[in-house]
Amino acid sequence: MAYDPANPMHDRITDIGPPHYAQFFPEVIKKNHGKWLYHEITQPGVIVHVGESGDKCFTIRVASARLISIEHIRELCDIADAHCDGILRFTTRNNVEFMVDAEAKVQPLLDDLAGRGNKFPVGGTGASVSNIVHTQGWVHCHTPATDASGVVKAVMDEIFDHFTHMDLPAKVKIALACCLNMCGAVHCSDIAILGVHRKPPMIDHDTITAVCELPLAISACPLGAVKPTKATNSAGEEVKSVKVNADRCMFCGNCYTMCPSMPLADPEGDGIAILVGGKVSNAKSTPKFSKMVIPFLPNTPPRWPETVSAVKNILEVYAKDANRFERLGEWAERIGWEKFFEKTGIPFTMKSIDDYRLAYDTWRTTTQFKFTSHIK
Repeated sequence: MAYDPANPMHDRITDIGPPHYAQFFPEVIKKNHGKWLYHEITQPGVIVHVGESGDKCFTIRVASARLISIEHIRELCDIADAHCDGILRFTTRNNVEFMVDAEAKVQPLLDDLAGRGNKFPVGGTGASVSNIVHTQGWVHCHTPATDASGVVKAVMDEIFDHFTHMDLPAKVKIALACCLNMCGAVHCSDIAILGVHRKPPMIDHDTITAVCELPLAISACPLGAVKPTKATNSAGEEVKSVKVNADRCMFCGNCYTMCPSMPLADPEGDGIAILVGGKVSNAKSTPKFSKMVIPFLPNTPPRWPETVSAVKNILEVYAKDANRFERLGEWAERIGWEKFFEKTGIPFTMKSIDDYRLAYDTWRTTTQFKFTSHIK
């Protein structure tokens, strides 16, 4: 059909891409969309929204794993069919939320979830630990420095009570990214677990000309650390290849993304860094980027005890010392980052000082200093 400029919408295909999200609203949300008066948390994991019309929408928040099976998804759909007219939603923190339009429907749904074992824990609202958002890790990603789902499972097993109970000063959002390309939310989470590479990519001169477009590998480096060169392969032949300036390399793996002959993974060089203090909320203070406090912890699967201990220690110290409604970064800034290191017992090293060339704008350049015995 020819395009008619006088009637541009005639016979136009409008279903390209995903359907509009409003099609999947529960009826109570469709009716009250944009007309909610307030919301409150009635118990851990249960939120009620009250509309101007007097209608109520009860949301039950359930944790899910980042990687889930088809059978698990089908069971989630069965629960939604039985209680929620077949509608559910996933949050950005990997929670599943079931929504019902009457208080009488809440307890039967909670009982159904509890009757299915420990697969559907309810919580993650208010002053609790959120479900940990994480990346792909060793399961799927090609540049991870650590696993994702394994580390998250080990950490959450240890702090699970803080998910099901609202016993913290404020909400604590935890994230994991398996490398610094950061598909996760480690830059804006209260506690962040970040996989880090510490060695530059290795170069396989035997295969690089066969499987790589060298200009793409060179241009992929954000710091110009990859340069063209000639090298000798294992057969003694001179081939076109690349070299890496290790002093400029930030171990991001972009070159490996473009060139599989430049692998980055290393069992000893790869590990985990811990960052704290990030947040997106604009409620009490401005949004904050997280700051690195532990530069390296080893990869020790299957339970990663060093990482689990570090995260739990930071969380427990914060829980005991912070004021009510005070996010982790706000607590650290109130007591001073010097006191943060002292109270948590984390050694302060030069690696915790940001030496990025554009970091000057974020440095604390005043003369204020909170003296502490921890810093000598």
